[in-house]
Amino acid sequence: MTRSVGEYLVACLEAYGVEIVFGIPGVHTVELYRGLADSQIRHVTPRHEQGAGFMADGYARATGKPGVCWVITGPGLTNIATAVSQARQDSIPMLVISSANRKGDLGRRTGALHELADQRQVAQSLFVETHRLLDVAELPAALAQAFAVFEGGRPGPVHIELPLDLLSQSTTSLKVPPPHRRLPAVCPSGASLDEAAALMKAARRPVILAGGGARFAASALRDLAEALDAPVVTTVNGRGLLPPDHPLNVPASPSLPSVRDFLSEADLVVAAGTEFGPTDYDMYGDGRFVLDAKLIRIDIDPQQLFRNVVPDIALPGEAAAILSALAERTEAVSREGAARASAARAAAEADLKPGMRQLVSILDMIRTTLPRARIVGDSTQAIYAGNLSFAPDEPGGWFNSATGYGTLGYALPAAIGAKIGAPDVPVVCLVGDGGLQFALGEIGSALDAGVPVIILVWNNSGYGEIKSYMIEQAIEPAGVDLATPDFVALAEAYGIEAERVEAETALQEALWRAAGRRSPSLIELVEDMIMTGR
Repeated sequence: MTRSVGEYLVACLEAYGVEIVFGIPGVHTVELYRGLADSQIRHVTPRHEQGAGFMADGYARATGKPGVCWVITGPGLTNIATAVSQARQDSIPMLVISSANRKGDLGRRTGALHELADQRQVAQSLFVETHRLLDVAELPAALAQAFAVFEGGRPGPVHIELPLDLLSQSTTSLKVPPPHRRLPAVCPSGASLDEAAALMKAARRPVILAGGGARFAASALRDLAEALDAPVVTTVNGRGLLPPDHPLNVPASPSLPSVRDFLSEADLVVAAGTEFGPTDYDMYGDGRFVLDAKLIRIDIDPQQLFRNVVPDIALPGEAAAILSALAERTEAVSREGAARASAARAAAEADLKPGMRQLVSILDMIRTTLPRARIVGDSTQAIYAGNLSFAPDEPGGWFNSATGYGTLGYALPAAIGAKIGAPDVPVVCLVGDGGLQFALGEIGSALDAGVPVIILVWNNSGYGEIKSYMIEQAIEPAGVDLATPDFVALAEAYGIEAERVEAETALQEALWRAAGRRSPSLIELVEDMIMTGR
């Protein structure tokens, strides 16, 4: 069978289970679209390649599958760079397929359209792996290696680059791979697990730390926590691994003094899928996070096991498999876990300033109003509060860009991707007025895609968190007060329902109305009135 390279690539992506591609068609990528109409793959068009990357990120978090993007040579790749960097920081699987100038023009600086001086070098600084294909016969191996990264190790973004003259070729000799089967779960040897089990048996005050690397291991984590009777402290990307009302759940940041004190009292910590990064463990940059307990550390990345905090026992492999194996080796014994967790939750709440507690109460109300909702956030004050202490209903129910790479403009496109990946649950985009203005055009993308995402705009007429920080540091605020549009009128100009809410009591009914619609909705929250009750 004779196929164009674009048609062959689409057939290969289908074999790997790809259902969605995010991208903006351009003259350098039209060959990728040649086979799209005859496939089962859906195409979603953002308003900016950065939005494509964030949509792919949100989709990957919602489904566990890699988000796939197609971008043009040069500006397509540089536009998506911020989203790629956020995905790399949070270990999100993403496949970016870009075009490149013709093979004979690469590196020659001829002034060709979209030319970068060295596109491959740019990509190498962004992606976990980048593949420049000079022969179509290299494509099957490049795709296989990409999915090995997504499934067999610490996931992250992978790039495949196809020169224009390669894209325009046809192929008859290459076969489409058979339907893809995920790589089997990796688990360490029985001896290592037995050694870890002996430490757990001897522990009297064990605690479990769980991060984003455990987000698809909720059942196994719960089994181990209950058998070990150990409170579970979750980082931002680990929130929801235990239900909000679970007696062992401590959904509070290890950057809070009380949580650090709680961890210092432990005689054993089992850490699953957390890199011990500063945005979770040292948010305020005081350098005071110290872990003195015995440490069993679980991570898919063998190198990450020894970064930041060195464990007593290192267990490389997939979190779900290892946690299950440890639970099977654990004899249930009371260690007063529920009482210790209750005290830790109360102390964490006491650590929060009154304004932060009020913001968390608003988040709690959103959760109870919209059960199973996924709240997708940007870097904004309500999100910072939730990162300190908020419990969503389910794993993946709370994620944002305020950790890791810490970009703005993430929330709306990532929420669109999440809703595409999880169409049966409510998805709330919680974004500040400043952050939304990074990605206003993606309101149109949500409308085009028929995605009923709920956009909550936290309006404080500027970069309120940075303004507060300037004042705390005795710096005269500058550059933080913004001219903001009428968001309700702007949403209505796009043809979507919108309303302004000036009291917390009115928000619940606005959420119910929005949840009943089949198209995007926008709710503007005026901070001054919400927080003061005026």
